[in-house]
Amino acid sequence: MSTMRAAVVREFGRRVTVEEIPRPTPGPGQILVKLLTTGVCQTDLHACDGDWAAKPRLPFVPGHEGVGEVVEVGEGVRLWSQGDLVGSAWLASTCGACEYCRSGWETLCKRQVNSGFSVDGSFGQYMLVDEQFAVRIPEGSDPLEAAPVLCAGVTVYKGLKVSGVRPGQWVTISGIGGLGHVAVQYAVAMGMRVAAVDVAPDKLDLARHYGAEVVVNAGETDPASAIRKATGGTHGVLVTAVHPSAFGQAIGMCRRGGTIVFQGLPPGDFPAPIFDIVLKGLTIRGSIVGTRQDMVEALDFYARGLIKPRCSERRLDEINDVFDEMRRGGIDGRVVIRH
Repeated sequence: MSTMRAAVVREFGRRVTVEEIPRPTPGPGQILVKLLTTGVCQTDLHACDGDWAAKPRLPFVPGHEGVGEVVEVGEGVRLWSQGDLVGSAWLASTCGACEYCRSGWETLCKRQVNSGFSVDGSFGQYMLVDEQFAVRIPEGSDPLEAAPVLCAGVTVYKGLKVSGVRPGQWVTISGIGGLGHVAVQYAVAMGMRVAAVDVAPDKLDLARHYGAEVVVNAGETDPASAIRKATGGTHGVLVTAVHPSAFGQAIGMCRRGGTIVFQGLPPGDFPAPIFDIVLKGLTIRGSIVGTRQDMVEALDFYARGLIKPRCSERRLDEINDVFDEMRRGGIDGRVVIRH
């Protein structure tokens, strides 16, 4: 039996073990991908710690930002051939038949399957991908940079789309971390004017480098007041931060009639000032990852040089160290594992 090295979660909240496990074989409609890189996402840490209400079934291989080459195709595969460069995503498959799948909201499908959560993911040398949900990586892409686009990139791109902010209007990006630093770039590329909020001066410098016109240190000043003073209140707010206070602050940052999009997933509840929401006519919505079409569009921004994730390269054997750094909030940009 052929084997491969992979990071395996056998107990929640414990250190991941890197070990030899059987190499999978593609079934009908599946492709076997030999991985070149995989991004590490905060969701991977949540899956490994088992701290969400929904938990993966143990044991499992995490990871959902994999880039690699097709090395084998299963029966009936039509879309892919050996040697194709493809990516995997959080959305591993959906039912394709419910109202959400039929209406372009496949990310809300109740029967969706998720990479590195419902099925083994990209923290290994090989992974299986449904041919319908694999994405073609544009020619000339750097596998190290393309990996974060498969989750961080498409997630913030979709969030900006559903914010309804138009070119020339203001958007606040709250939290300039793995998602937020890419969100600033997408917003600028989409013609939006950007305000950035964080508590770390170096991350605010990074936001300014990527085109943010207004930066606010929420650890030194009230961000809502500062944003209103600088912009009159922004037309949209994209909350990628995971600190609970960021969600309440978004109400004060947004101008009347604006839209607030939640993407960070902190513990606890959202303090909702109903009077302000009603009086200002605000829309508050959640946005999770993106559809396959959103993915194609998000990758196209990267292929045209309009966005460039900030990546640091690590090895699979360092995955526990990476998770420890995540817990401390010490990750700058995105970590990508090169297999």
